[in-house]
Amino acid sequence: MNRLANEKSPYLLQHADNPVDWYPWEEEAFEKAKKEDKPVFLSIGYATCHWCHVMEHESFEDQQVAEMMNRAFVNIKVDREERPDIDNTYMTVCQMLTGRGGWPLTIIMTPDKEPFFAGTYFPKFSRQRHIGMLDIVQQIENVWKTNRAKVMKSVQQIKEGFSKSLELGKSNIPFDEDNVEQAAESLKGSFDDVHGGFGNAPKFPSPHNLLFLIRNAADDESILDMVSKTLRSMRFGGIWDHVGGGFHRYSTDLEWLLPHFEKMLYDQATLLIAYAEGWKKTGDPIFKQTCYQILNYLETDLLSDEGVFYSAEDADSEGEEGKFYVWSKQEIEEILDKENAQLFCELFQITEEGNFRDEATGERTGKNIPHLSEQSYQRIQDEKLAEKTEALLEALRQERVKRERPLLDDKILTDWNGLMMAALAAAGTILKDQKFINHAKKIAVFLAEKCMTDEGRLLHRYKEGKAEITGMADDYAFTIWGFIELYHSTFDPQYLEKALKLQKVYDNHFWDPEHGGYYFTPDDGEEILGRQKEIYDGALPSSNSVSILNGFRLSRLTGDSGFEEKSDRILNAFSNVIEKSPAGYTFALITPLLKRQSPAEIVITCESKTDEAEEILNYLAQTDRLKNSIILKTDSIKSLLDELAPFTNNFPVKDQPAVYVCRDFSCDAPVTSLEEVKAIEGLMDY
Repeated sequence: MNRLANEKSPYLLQHADNPVDWYPWEEEAFEKAKKEDKPVFLSIGYATCHWCHVMEHESFEDQQVAEMMNRAFVNIKVDREERPDIDNTYMTVCQMLTGRGGWPLTIIMTPDKEPFFAGTYFPKFSRQRHIGMLDIVQQIENVWKTNRAKVMKSVQQIKEGFSKSLELGKSNIPFDEDNVEQAAESLKGSFDDVHGGFGNAPKFPSPHNLLFLIRNAADDESILDMVSKTLRSMRFGGIWDHVGGGFHRYSTDLEWLLPHFEKMLYDQATLLIAYAEGWKKTGDPIFKQTCYQILNYLETDLLSDEGVFYSAEDADSEGEEGKFYVWSKQEIEEILDKENAQLFCELFQITEEGNFRDEATGERTGKNIPHLSEQSYQRIQDEKLAEKTEALLEALRQERVKRERPLLDDKILTDWNGLMMAALAAAGTILKDQKFINHAKKIAVFLAEKCMTDEGRLLHRYKEGKAEITGMADDYAFTIWGFIELYHSTFDPQYLEKALKLQKVYDNHFWDPEHGGYYFTPDDGEEILGRQKEIYDGALPSSNSVSILNGFRLSRLTGDSGFEEKSDRILNAFSNVIEKSPAGYTFALITPLLKRQSPAEIVITCESKTDEAEEILNYLAQTDRLKNSIILKTDSIKSLLDELAPFTNNFPVKDQPAVYVCRDFSCDAPVTSLEEVKAIEGLMDY
């Protein structure tokens, strides 16, 4: 057992019994490397990473490889989900050197944390053009001992190249509004009109693309068709777990059929928002149903005793990717009677030869990933058949629980739970269901009580009753987003107050006052090769993209233009990057799109929440919550609200509800009835 045995990360604990003498990321490891004059072998991954498991089995569990690594290196393991700052830094190096990235991430560096070699997965033996660990270790050990000048030359070149990444977010060129149209056109050009989604395989859900397009749809009906096609195709495909619910991480093919089977909390969050907004925009019942099924999956498989959510479920079980999720036709026929087995196989396209292929050979395995066709879905719209189908799925669920489950990564991450808080609050507002909002409230209480220091700083990870690791930009941006959404869903100013307090801390420790934009790490955090900023919206929206929207919304809710000025400065700071490929920054582009659409600040005043006021609120809650800011001012909360949003001082509270609509820094005369509110032009445009 090595030094990882006392760690809390499930990923690090997976490697605690390796013969490799692993260290966690700590100064002791680097001091040892200096003392013994050895390079550092850094391996970064995460608990639910399939290829991390493969490399562990092939190389890190192998005695021969381990002995060579222990002789040549000081070896360090890092969980990328615990330390995204370390991962971001060295992933930049890997992409710079190899043109690609991924996990496991392999970095070899000096004892001063300066890299000179990078790659991803390496087998034990070299094969074809893929170098193996036995050869890598030998070659690097040799060059370190005999040609240190060559190593240091590589170090210097990498440092010079990396320094260019530190220029990201320093352009200070005015943001070009044409980027909004260019991003929409680019997505239209890459749209797969047969299977939905954008681009070629592998296909990631990228829900932020859909949220951006939904807000473009008013001017182009074909855009809404793209959104609808993508949401339906993902829900019918194998990327959706038809038996147990929840979305897998991405599709390895064009058809959304063959997924990479791990399930991530952040995907459930962003897809929950996308399906809720998709339902609101189209009324398609499958989108609303999917929201409830995502919630059921969260409650069943990812909910912790504390009322917040665990991070992820693995792709592998019993050493095989997807084994927990796939079925042979024979298994179906053994579980169900003949008639029902035939029906299930017809509906979910189960065949003798199977649709699940061997990863190495590409051959069909006789195993199947259940998925629906459009025709199958239409068949089960019949009420009786729908009930029967659910009973058949339940029978398979009961059978599946007997299998060995994939590993649950049971650490609790602040950023992903902040994102889930935002998703649940938004979905609860859109679906008019308090159940979603109540879950969001529990997250809010937990993060404030368990993951926040006395100084109001966030901590990144909670495990075994303790929060640790200095919070990073994602923790702040996503949690602030969650508090804003909770304010919109409850009109309780305590959530607005929490958002504002956290925003102040975020500004103090992450904001770049010279160029604008937020660094990923705080000003007092560990600095490895330099402080980076993020704007690219990949699997998740970036911290700066979310901060652009947060700043816009906080400005409109409080009347403090300083928030929106920072929001604009972020766009300017990254303008030169965005204009090169606007479709890579769709979440960042939502805010300039909203600002074109006559956003409104709506203040509703009344002594208490009367039935009439409730009716008005319920109606206004269905406006685009990102575009229009809604504030409820009653006797019980007016003192706090006057402090948080001083401009509301001008709106008196009387017994009869009054609705003030403000646009472009001017307010209309108040209206006092739901009918008058409905008559206001442009409020419900979405």
